[in-house]
Amino acid sequence: MEEGAGEVRYAVQGAQALITIDRPRARNALSPAVVQGLMEAIARAEADAQVRVLVFTGAGEKVFCAGGDLGQMGDGGFLSMHDGRRAYATLLSRLQGCRKPTVARVNGHALAGGLGLVLACDLAVAVEGAEFGTPEIDVGLFPMMMMALLQRHVGRKRALELVMTGDRLPAREALVLGLINRAVPAAELDASVGALAGKLAGKSQAVMALGKRAFFTAEDLPLPAALEFLASQLSLNVLAEDAGEGVSAFLEKRPPKWNDR
Repeated sequence: MEEGAGEVRYAVQGAQALITIDRPRARNALSPAVVQGLMEAIARAEADAQVRVLVFTGAGEKVFCAGGDLGQMGDGGFLSMHDGRRAYATLLSRLQGCRKPTVARVNGHALAGGLGLVLACDLAVAVEGAEFGTPEIDVGLFPMMMMALLQRHVGRKRALELVMTGDRLPAREALVLGLINRAVPAAELDASVGALAGKLAGKSQAVMALGKRAFFTAEDLPLPAALEFLASQLSLNVLAEDAGEGVSAFLEKRPPKWNDR
């Protein structure tokens, strides 16, 4: 059942929580209500034992999210107030730190802060007609917060080219750069997202949460410190109940039965 009469809709479909930015007339731009709604949806999905994967998308067929709502800059929108901008930064951090796997269902263009949402998700599947970019420079702004994620996805020269020129990338080029995982025809989007989310849903939630946290922590550590940290995380991993079940299932040639512990 789909819920939410505001700017963010929430629906549970099997093991997936489908979270939709519902502002198609505003190109699914990020308003304070959208940022707050996304934060609430993440918390709700994390607390629901039925949900094993979070899928984020935009309403309509043209735009995933066009970023901050420029029309609200003088009306309390997140671009106009420091607290609002911090809320968006908190959302990116919260999204990347979600205990459960997250997938961006990129139904259309992902621009500016919308690209930040895609990068903050663990995985992303996009329609071939989608475009990706940071056009803020063309209106006298700079993509400050999402730039932290962009720097972690592409090399320095390409990241600087994107933020300094404001150019848009077609989905196929975004795929080559590593901004997304799949670029598919529009007719195949739901099947591709469903297949990927289904794979994630079939894994141990406990091990997935531990592994995600270790991945992002190690990313910002020098190599020797990263290896030491990851060794400690592997020690925790092998103590998990699901690790014992997984090894036993492998040796017994049967599917594992996860207890998510």
